[in-house]
Amino acid sequence: MSKTLLVVFALMVSPVASADVVVLKGATIIDGTGRAPQQNALLVLDGERILAVGASAKVKVPRRAQVLDLTGRTIMPGIINAHGHVGLVAGGQNRADAYTRENVQAQLLQYERYGVTSVLTLGLNRDLVYELRDEQRRGAVPGASLFTAGRGIGAPDGAPPVPLAPDQVYRPTTPTEAVADVQETAAHKPDFVKIWVDDVFGKFPKMEPAVFKAVIEAAHADGIKVASHVFYLADAKAVIESGVDALAHSVRDQPVDDELVAMMKKRGTFYVATLNVDASFFALADDPALLDDPFLTSALAPESVQQFRSPEYRAKVAADPNVPKARAALANGMRNLKTLHDAGVHLAFGTDSGANPARIPGWAEHRELELMVSAGLSPMDALVAATRGSASMLGASDRGTLQSGKRADFIVLQANPLEDIRNTRKLVSVWHAGREIPARDVAAAAR
Repeated sequence: MSKTLLVVFALMVSPVASADVVVLKGATIIDGTGRAPQQNALLVLDGERILAVGASAKVKVPRRAQVLDLTGRTIMPGIINAHGHVGLVAGGQNRADAYTRENVQAQLLQYERYGVTSVLTLGLNRDLVYELRDEQRRGAVPGASLFTAGRGIGAPDGAPPVPLAPDQVYRPTTPTEAVADVQETAAHKPDFVKIWVDDVFGKFPKMEPAVFKAVIEAAHADGIKVASHVFYLADAKAVIESGVDALAHSVRDQPVDDELVAMMKKRGTFYVATLNVDASFFALADDPALLDDPFLTSALAPESVQQFRSPEYRAKVAADPNVPKARAALANGMRNLKTLHDAGVHLAFGTDSGANPARIPGWAEHRELELMVSAGLSPMDALVAATRGSASMLGASDRGTLQSGKRADFIVLQANPLEDIRNTRKLVSVWHAGREIPARDVAAAAR
C-alpha cells in the first residue's frame, strides 16, 4: 500500500485531534504531478506538512480541525523559481551597493506574496546570502525559501556585465584559480554553482573551455551541481559535454538540433528557458498598458513605475541596438522550448527576475508562465515545470507537489489556470510551510 493511501486510511479509521490541523475543502486541486486535477477535494495540513490530499468522499475531516471552505477556488503548488536574483536592484537601478540584508529580505518577501515560495538565487550574491539562508532554515528569516549558488564564476572583463561589488562574482583566469574559487564556494555548502559562458552579442570575452571544465569537475567532486548561463547552441553542447547539470537560459542563436536533444536526454540535463529575459528588453515599452495593472505595479518601486511610463524610456528602447537581437532571441527561445519539451527533456522554471529593474520579482514568474504557454506548452506542462520540475532540479524532494508528507507550500486562486494560465495572477492566498501569508500582503500582489 502506498504511503499516501496509508495516511488517508489512517485518517478515515482513527480520530485526529490537533490545533495544528487545517483542512481546506471544496477546491479543485492541481497537485503538480501532471495528473488530472481533483475536483471538490480536501487538503489536510498538519503544521508545515501535508497530511493528506484527495477526494472529499475518501478523506475524513479530522476531529477539531480548523476547516476552511474553498469551494470554487483552485489550489496549486507554490511556484519554484530555479533562476532568480536578489540584492542587485535598489531605487529602480542596478547598484553595487544594493546587496544588503534589508534589500534581500524585502525581495524574498515580495517573491513570497506573489506565490513564489522557493527561489534559487543563481549567482551574483555576496557571502551574506549564506547567513540569510542558514538563518531562514532555522526559522529566523521570512519570505520565499532561499536556495543559492553564492557568487558564481564569470570571465575576466566578461559576463556577467553588471555593476557589482568585488565580492559578488569570481573571475578566474586559469583552471587552477577556478578550482580554488569552487573550493572556497563549497565551504559554504551552496545549493548550486553558477558559471557564465557567453560573449553577450560578441561584446565581451567568453570563459575558456578549460576553465568551465575545471569548475564543473571541482564542483562535482564536492557533490555540488552546476548551472550555466548560455546563449549559443555550440556553448550549450560544450558545457553539457563537460557535465553541466542545468542550462540556466534558452539556446537563442538558432534552432536546437537532434544532437543537443540526445545529449540532454542521455545526461538528464535540466533546461530553464527564462523567456522573460529577452521579453524584458522591450515588453513594457511595447505595451505601456501593462503598467495600468496593479498586479505589476505593486511589485515596482515608485521610481521604477515613473521610469517605465516615461516617453524617454520608450525612446531609449526604440533606439537600443540590442532590442532587435532580443526579439529574435525570444522567438528562437520559444521555438526551442517547445522542441525540447516535446522531445522529453527535463524542464525546470526560471525567470532571471531581480537581475535588472525590468525583470521584476513576483510578476515575472507569472509572465513567464504565460510566455511558456504562448510557446506551445499546455498550461499543465508549464505548471509542472514551475513546481515539480524546479524541485527536481534543486534536489528538493520535500516540495513541488501536493502530496502526503510534502511541505505545505501552495497558492489558492480565484480561477483555474488550466483554463487560462493568466489565472495564476488571481491570488486569494499563499501558504508557505503551512503558514498563510497575511491577506493584506497577498492583496498587494493580486489587486
